[in-house]
Amino acid sequence: MMTGFGMGFGWLWMLVLVVLIGLIIAALIKYLRS
Repeated sequence: MMTGFGMGFGWLWMLVLVVLIGLIIAALIKYLRS
């Protein structure tokens, strides 16, 4: 059950993490520039 869940949503979770990190970095850059 858990293995199937990890196999099915592992890539989606990684994609979400990458997007969140990208947004945080972009926000920090905008904050530092302002």
